[in-house]
Amino acid sequence: MTLSATKIQTKEPEQGPLAESGFSHRRLPTPRFTLDGGAELENHLARTCQQVLAGVQSIMPAEKLEAILLGGGYGRGEGGVLKTESDDRPYNDLEFYVCLRGNVWLNEQRYARAMHGLAGELSSEAGVEVELKLFSLAKLHRSPISMFYYDLVMGHRWIWGEEKLLAGCERHRHAERIPLSEATRLLMNRCSGLLFAKERLLRDAFTPDDADFVGRNLAKAQLAFGDAVLTAFGQYHWSCRERHARLERLRVDGDLPWPPRVLENHFAGMNFKLHPRRTTATTTALATEHGAVVALGLRVWLWLESRRLNHPFASARDYALSPINKCPESNRWRNRLVNLKTFGPANLFKATSGTDPRARLLHSLPLLLFEPATPHDSRLLGRVQSELRTTARTWGELVMAYRSLWCRFN
Repeated sequence: MTLSATKIQTKEPEQGPLAESGFSHRRLPTPRFTLDGGAELENHLARTCQQVLAGVQSIMPAEKLEAILLGGGYGRGEGGVLKTESDDRPYNDLEFYVCLRGNVWLNEQRYARAMHGLAGELSSEAGVEVELKLFSLAKLHRSPISMFYYDLVMGHRWIWGEEKLLAGCERHRHAERIPLSEATRLLMNRCSGLLFAKERLLRDAFTPDDADFVGRNLAKAQLAFGDAVLTAFGQYHWSCRERHARLERLRVDGDLPWPPRVLENHFAGMNFKLHPRRTTATTTALATEHGAVVALGLRVWLWLESRRLNHPFASARDYALSPINKCPESNRWRNRLVNLKTFGPANLFKATSGTDPRARLLHSLPLLLFEPATPHDSRLLGRVQSELRTTARTWGELVMAYRSLWCRFN
């Protein structure tokens, strides 16, 4: 696999060769993007990183650019390798974090469009989607602990900059401090993927791209179930292989009737993450697998939320209709501002104005994914319509309304 000549007008890097990975704790002799991808794939990914650096420097004033980090699986050295008959290819998105000095909002206004255009050109060259996310090291230093920040700080590759820039971010290196709400966020996003996969399975025309989407989101959910359990017990780790090893060793007190199933699903999800494949399964086979994964997802969801909110939930209906605040950790005044911006001034006079808008997703998702009767049950339908602020009545239309809100708050 080779890269054609880049169409991007670039200037030569003002710094030396591509910076070495920040993986000092891994002690690898040569940083890699994948565990077992061939040399051609590794070189292809390295060239893409060089193109990213040159392209960003052609747009960004030197005094603005503070660092560029590659995150995600390839930044952690566990990127997916799609093996074909002829060669190894990348499969997952390449997630670059372009760190700029100065005001975050102003930087977004000035450079977001140019970064988006550059990402599009680089994606066609790379063979996978390249994401160039404007970022702030200053914001990272002052932000509360989260799963995202932990993964980025612990597993990244420097494209521009060096490890000393992360001095003062030590609190982000402690997985045991990741709040339980982060496990809920992970489940919400992966179960949303299951919801969108179901929508594709129900289409009259089911394409190979649809099959790939379904297979990918099934695997992401399978991995997430075990990751959520580990997070609940303070055992999360940036490496998916280490997470699986920890899940195998996990012994806990209490009624957990499904650990073998969680472990089996986690193994399948880990294998797909490291060695993705484009499924050739039939719609019927994928629908059957989807049903099994969704059933396990419901059990993990109810267990996690019962633990997090210290209240037993017997079903998705019970959870969605419960008046308990699903986001007690959020700031009410910040929620008011976000709701004002999102839903307009009329929302200020409603009892929910101080509630995190993600609660709307947490109430709607379980009903749309786990409760088939929702469109036909007036109480459940009314709940979803109220949360999503829609008059839609069919399941497909409700999913569209859910996707629109999820895209803003996932």
